[in-house]
Amino acid sequence: MSALTFTLINPPAQRVDMSPLVCHLLKDLAVADIAALHLQSGKRKLRVDELFTIEGVDSQAIVIKNSTAKLDFIGKELDGGSITVEGDAGAYLGMGMKSGELKVHGNAGLYAACEMKKGYLEVSGNVGDFLGAALPGNKMGMKGGTILVKGNVGQRAGDHMRRGNILIEGNAGDYCGSRMTAGTIAVMGQTGRFLGYAMRRGTLLLWNPPQLSASFNDCGAHTLAFLPILFASFKTLDSKFADSTLAFNRVQRYAGDMSEMGRGEVLVKL
Repeated sequence: MSALTFTLINPPAQRVDMSPLVCHLLKDLAVADIAALHLQSGKRKLRVDELFTIEGVDSQAIVIKNSTAKLDFIGKELDGGSITVEGDAGAYLGMGMKSGELKVHGNAGLYAACEMKKGYLEVSGNVGDFLGAALPGNKMGMKGGTILVKGNVGQRAGDHMRRGNILIEGNAGDYCGSRMTAGTIAVMGQTGRFLGYAMRRGTLLLWNPPQLSASFNDCGAHTLAFLPILFASFKTLDSKFADSTLAFNRVQRYAGDMSEMGRGEVLVKL
């Protein structure tokens, strides 16, 4: 079956809530019923076929073409299937994602993969602040799954992160890994200020020396046997992380944040 393809007719004047267009919600609907669904756009509710032309029938393989940064909540609570976005995505991409695959061939906005539970999210461009973080007022961010970003990410990536992997080929902004409880964040590029701020546990894996606060202790150089196993798990990805020449197991280890539990670690390639 051909993928269910939504092609944006014209850029919307207001932001659009795309949360109804996910695989598990469309599973038993005919194309005519999908076209009649309503999407919130500002104060208005617009039919899907007012915004998009619709082709294909396979609702478990959704494609969104001509996408813009005003399309919010793409893949919200996705529970199986796949969504491919050709263009940019707005805020809250993959929010609360439970399973499945979500790929964006462009940039994404704030709170991408916030409170994600499982699944795989890939963004070929840049991502805004609070990637894989908790929503405002909540204390549990990403709980599982894998995020791959081939560009740069904004501030507070992995804020309150609980489990899972965040892989960043580019740079990360300030407060990367802030208040994280567990999980792994790997950054190939540069990191900003206040790295690992108030982190309790978890691992920050870096290719470049960071700016660390005084509440991190230098634990010396180590050869860690788990790192080759971790890198081996990335070999199926279409990413620099799959390149064996970039893998390593010899690191400078820093423990922190000592102002919290101090069981987190920053591992820097030697």
